[in-house]
Amino acid sequence: MAILSEGATPGDFLLFEEQDAYSREEVIIAAGADLIPGAVLGMITASKKYVASDEAAADGSEDVAAVLLTPALAAEADVPAIVLKRHARVRRGGLIFDASYDTETKRDAACAELKALGILVT
Repeated sequence: MAILSEGATPGDFLLFEEQDAYSREEVIIAAGADLIPGAVLGMITASKKYVASDEAAADGSEDVAAVLLTPALAAEADVPAIVLKRHARVRRGGLIFDASYDTETKRDAACAELKALGILVT
């Protein structure tokens, strides 16, 4: 008997978003890693491309900038993806943080950055 697995979906973390896609934006995910919905993203300042926010980085991606809504299979090449950028509410337990957010205090700081963007984490 085969076991089916759905994987991560926005339903794991998304509690509210504004109508007419106001909360969403299409961005480019930089090549280097496959990311799943709920990933907390940062934006590389020089390229304006998004990656998993790395708390220890120094390229702009250390600042939280969005939450990924759609899968981004970017291991080999840049890909477009939809992210939450503003006016939304998300479930903290469904967010996926980079390994650099290795303490609750660091994850709390990332959630505060999301709040500053208008994304409330509950």
